[in-house]
Amino acid sequence: MKINQSVPVQGAQVVTRVARLLQLVGRNPAGTPLAEIVRDSGLTRPTVHRLLSSLAAEGLLDHDPVTHTWHYGPEIFVMGTVAAHRYPIEELARPSLLRLAEETGESAFLSIRRGAETVCLLREEGSFPIRSFVLYEGLRLPLGVASAGLAILAYLPESEVGQLLVQDDAFVDRWGQNHSPTAIRANLEQTRITGYSVNPGLILEGSWGMGAAIFDRSGQPAWALSLTGIERRFTAERREILGQLLLEEASRITQALQRARV
Repeated sequence: MKINQSVPVQGAQVVTRVARLLQLVGRNPAGTPLAEIVRDSGLTRPTVHRLLSSLAAEGLLDHDPVTHTWHYGPEIFVMGTVAAHRYPIEELARPSLLRLAEETGESAFLSIRRGAETVCLLREEGSFPIRSFVLYEGLRLPLGVASAGLAILAYLPESEVGQLLVQDDAFVDRWGQNHSPTAIRANLEQTRITGYSVNPGLILEGSWGMGAAIFDRSGQPAWALSLTGIERRFTAERREILGQLLLEEASRITQALQRARV
């Protein structure tokens, strides 16, 4: 989304811009270069550099002078540690990830919904030696892209799904016709039938994923468990087994969340 450069940078607009920059920096654990942040923020280079420098001065960001990349700073770590006590999802989900990885041999993930995106929070490696590295901690993907987002999107109200599936040219250029509204809706229908989603190599050819939604206390799909691996590990027969395991663990976490004090 492009931001109108002619509008004065005041009040809430500054907060919106800062929040967007923090999201862009955090999507790559290896660090994000300035050019990429400028491109995806829709802001001018001087504006981005000024805001990033201000955030770094407050300890929220770090700049690596060798790789010329931006990273989360120590204050982000402190904030995250404090916030973790308010949101017990990682503690509750970790045993499920371990069981999924151990029983299937695939990589298991926990993702959270944040607005129109999912963010990968946790990863647990399976024992199978060939792995898919499409998904990693901190990665943000649009809802409807990848199995976690599909699993969540399938259980949102239709009015909200319609709003989320409005795509611009940049979305189409980035994700292709495999993620057109028509294609996503077809996948959502199948997800509602089986209860779990399947991504048949739509992001990266040969890399498959499956997901199941986790629901919060109000019954909204707020997180998702997923498994990823190579195509030959996701035969039709095995998908039924994997899907059932995902649904069982997602249900276990949902029930634990109902009992948790938050």
